[in-house]
Amino acid sequence: MLIIDSVQNAKAGHPGMALGMAEVGYILYRHVMKYIPKNPSWFNRDRFVLSAGHGCLLQYICLHLAGFSSVQVEDLKNLCKLGSRTPGHPENVVTDGVEVTTGPLGQGVANAVGLALAEAHLAARFNKPDAVLVDHRTYCIMGDGCAMEGISNEAASLAAHWKLNKLVLIYDDNHNTIDGDTKITFTEDISARYGALGWNVITVDNVHSDMGGFKNAIRSAFNETERPTFIRVKTVIGKLSRKEGTSKAHHGTFEDDEVKEMKQKVKWEGRKPFHVVPSVYREMKIQTEYGEALEEAWYSTLNFYQTKYPQEAVEFKILLNGGLVPGWEHSLPSWSKSDPVDATRGYSEKCLNQIAKVLPGLVGGSADLASSNKAYLHDYQDFSQPNSPSGRNIRYGVREHSMAAISNGIALHGSGLIPFAATFLIFSDYMKNAIRLSALSHAGVIYIFTHDSIGLGEDGPTHQPVEQLAGLRAVPRLLVFRPADGNETAGAYMVAVENRDRPSVIALSRQKVAANLEGTSASEVKRGGYILSDNSFKGELPEIMLIGTGSELCICEESAKRLREEGKKVRVVSLVCWRIFDGQSEEYKDFVLPKNVRKRVSVEAGSPQGWREYVGEEGRVIGVEDFGASGAYLDTFKKFGFTVDNVTQVARSLLD
Repeated sequence: MLIIDSVQNAKAGHPGMALGMAEVGYILYRHVMKYIPKNPSWFNRDRFVLSAGHGCLLQYICLHLAGFSSVQVEDLKNLCKLGSRTPGHPENVVTDGVEVTTGPLGQGVANAVGLALAEAHLAARFNKPDAVLVDHRTYCIMGDGCAMEGISNEAASLAAHWKLNKLVLIYDDNHNTIDGDTKITFTEDISARYGALGWNVITVDNVHSDMGGFKNAIRSAFNETERPTFIRVKTVIGKLSRKEGTSKAHHGTFEDDEVKEMKQKVKWEGRKPFHVVPSVYREMKIQTEYGEALEEAWYSTLNFYQTKYPQEAVEFKILLNGGLVPGWEHSLPSWSKSDPVDATRGYSEKCLNQIAKVLPGLVGGSADLASSNKAYLHDYQDFSQPNSPSGRNIRYGVREHSMAAISNGIALHGSGLIPFAATFLIFSDYMKNAIRLSALSHAGVIYIFTHDSIGLGEDGPTHQPVEQLAGLRAVPRLLVFRPADGNETAGAYMVAVENRDRPSVIALSRQKVAANLEGTSASEVKRGGYILSDNSFKGELPEIMLIGTGSELCICEESAKRLREEGKKVRVVSLVCWRIFDGQSEEYKDFVLPKNVRKRVSVEAGSPQGWREYVGEEGRVIGVEDFGASGAYLDTFKKFGFTVDNVTQVARSLLD
């Protein structure tokens, strides 16, 4: 009835799935999961993910009945209202007790795999026969839409391969999606699919009349030692309503006489909306008291652990406190102009492996490209069960989308793990939805994207990113770095690691950059943009400014040298991260890019989208308006105007 009251009051919402899965929600929160409403972030709690996020009322009401202060009756009354703690889909930064932000279908399934992987990895690293610190499970509810989305299959394949036996995926099999019965689009044997993937598959034929069957399925999951468990629960969408069993129950409100009928069915006549029988709160309190007892015992174990295993305890406490070690940034390498040149992906490899030695939570991997994007921790094993679950390299295979969403789960596990996910920049398109959710849910994932421009050469337009940087820069809160050399690469890592509540993209070159530029600075990257060089007299403004990122910054500097030889006053600016630069004070931004200097040229081997904001209407944007071309990178750069000759010519035309 709380589901119905909330929807009727809000005049909006999705009651169908919540009504159909009410029994499942009750059993999980009353008889299965360990959690503590007073301490929602307790480390060893079970994790719950609602991948079918439209059914958020199920979770909100379970949280309310369980005693979470984040969902009071007033919050249920404010469902979907601006500023409420009960938004239209669950958001982890809004509601305590919500682990991850879900909504786009299938994402939560992959998040749950990430949460389960984090638990398995940490258990292998820290548990001792006489002191178990890491022992919790991950439960996820998915629907037909989640089952159809490709990301869930990618993630489920990995979960079975990794033998994540503490992961339980509960499939709400109600045979309906928004457009109608699933027979119009989805007729495969979903149980056979998960069985083929390597899951422990159980079916509960009618949870409404057989809640004991669901409890038995959970017991089977508890006894499973190698496989994740897939519980297929057959339900009736919109149970009790006139729309039950049909797609019309998915969303929307009910007629007044229909509400009256539903109340009669459950003998609820005469009660005011949002009424809760007091004994229900007392019943749910039994489970919270169970959780509190477990928490007390866990802290006793932690105290014992610190005494008997002091070295491991120090590392564990570092992770519990966010994963950062004071002074960790001093481990980052630095480069001078005399050092051998490399691609920025090569500099990235050195940075990654250096910080891994001092950051115990750094874990991650590539989508089958570790040898190419150089994102691999050489001193550590691959995560694998049962052989090396403590390994810090994660092999994702060719599964970019689930890699990103699994990384979100790892980042949001709350254990100080710092995940990185790597592929080519062009394939960020496969990952875009999950990257967006990284930003929305404050997940500090570090995305390492190499082969960052048409400069990758021979693979041609299908692999040459053009519009990707512009698209990623448009994502709110996402930090996008395009470093020019080793020092800027180190600076990008410095900022990305420090930002544990927002994701970062580090876009790196395949080709070697021309040099470690004189004037680049790791510390200046934290400003987003800074002056690389300027031959103007003190107090004077330059005649022209050349603004660049990545490998093209060197082209700007070489062009500036030619112009300076002709007597021109030229400033070169590195705009390594637009979002950080935009957040600086007006004084600093005007110091770097003075408003009175209108002659400006931007140079970036990607889409010109967005550059007009920095060069103004009188400036020139040198970018890529097409899809690139197959050829040696220098030939490709020349074709699209990324040469010192062309940049110098464009600058001269402005000066003339």
